[in-house]
Amino acid sequence: MRLTTKGRYAVTAMLDLALQGNGTPVSLADISRRQQISLSYLEQLFARLRRQSLVRSVRGPGGGYLLADDADDISVACIIDAVNESIDATRCQGAGNCHNGETCLTHFLWSDLSDAIHDFLSGITLGELLRRQDIRAVALRQQRSSTDADTIVAQ
Repeated sequence: MRLTTKGRYAVTAMLDLALQGNGTPVSLADISRRQQISLSYLEQLFARLRRQSLVRSVRGPGGGYLLADDADDISVACIIDAVNESIDATRCQGAGNCHNGETCLTHFLWSDLSDAIHDFLSGITLGELLRRQDIRAVALRQQRSSTDADTIVAQ
């Protein structure tokens, strides 16, 4: 199973945006600090997310990014698809050339698993994740850690 950092980071950043936004733009620098994801990497991801109309940018002071749709309308699979990430359990990336250029014995099993994972993630929205208490507890801890780090730097 391969879900690379691109897909993981995109989902993490979008969830952070959903948690912190509350109708106001969130800067990529803030997401970067809270989630410990490189700012330049986030810029690349958000360019893709914007092209797929999952986020919209707000320029100027206090600018940043907002979700383009309601969190209940954005699935995890949609985010992963937007950054051109695939969830693929096959060794051949679905090409069917896994056994000396031909389809291997278990190709269809792994292909079906990939489809089932994608279907599973299509059924989970950012809104559902936002309502989970365990996720909210982690977000609160991250927010506190981020604020504490800012206070230390300012002193």
